Amino acid sequence: MKSLFTLILVLAITACGSGNNQSTVSSVASQTTEPVFFELRTYYCNPGKLDDLLTRFNDNTMKLFEKHGMVNMAYWLPMDNQDNKLVYLLGYQSHEQRDKAWDDFSNDPEWKRVSEASQVNGAIVDSVASWFLTYTDYSPRLKPEDLSSRIFSHRTYYTNEGKLEDLNSRFRDHTIEIFENNGMTNIAYFNLESSQPEAKNVLTYFISFPDTAARTASWKSFLEDATWKSVYEASIINGKLVDSITDDILVPTAFSPLK
Repeated sequence: MKSLFTLILVLAITACGSGNNQSTVSSVASQTTEPVFFELRTYYCNPGKLDDLLTRFNDNTMKLFEKHGMVNMAYWLPMDNQDNKLVYLLGYQSHEQRDKAWDDFSNDPEWKRVSEASQVNGAIVDSVASWFLTYTDYSPRLKPEDLSSRIFSHRTYYTNEGKLEDLNSRFRDHTIEIFENNGMTNIAYFNLESSQPEAKNVLTYFISFPDTAARTASWKSFLEDATWKSVYEASIINGKLVDSITDDILVPTAFSPLK
């Protein structure tokens, strides 16, 4: 009888242990799920306050973001930063999860303490711009990894009316491969979330280069590429796809997960 009781006890403990392990695995899996919804945020700092903002992010804000379920993807400074900007990218599972995370973050007593203490000598941020993004169907998945020194190019294409899908097709079928063939690294490609005003006319993406000299050489090679010239001419036979382009050269901060 004692042996039978011992066997039952062992089985019960094993079953409980299996349950705990499954819970742990599920918890870990939920923490490592790749984001599928993104927010690109740009902070314009008041004069002389950029270093204060960077310190606040490095020492406090990023940890608080993580606490509330936001994924720190990348933090950049423009190479020519006359506007005192910090540009960064956060990842989420959905717009709904994003809204809840920001609500929880904003009401966190620790964040309120940090924010107040950091602004004892004046407000740090003058204004904030934000875009909600989703991957294009041809985009690589973002990997917050440190690949040593490199620069990033953030390019945004504003298309002519009705031409966004044609532009996406050109990138999907040709451009990203031609980029790679000419020394550019494709990082990620996004369209705006459909609820945003310019969603039908914007493609925004990130590519990287070892340095500015490599960037110059790659673009020269790309523009002279015979395949690109052929693809481009064929794609605009019914009218040009792109109305205007912005291109910001970005350098990762020391604390950026993506470098």
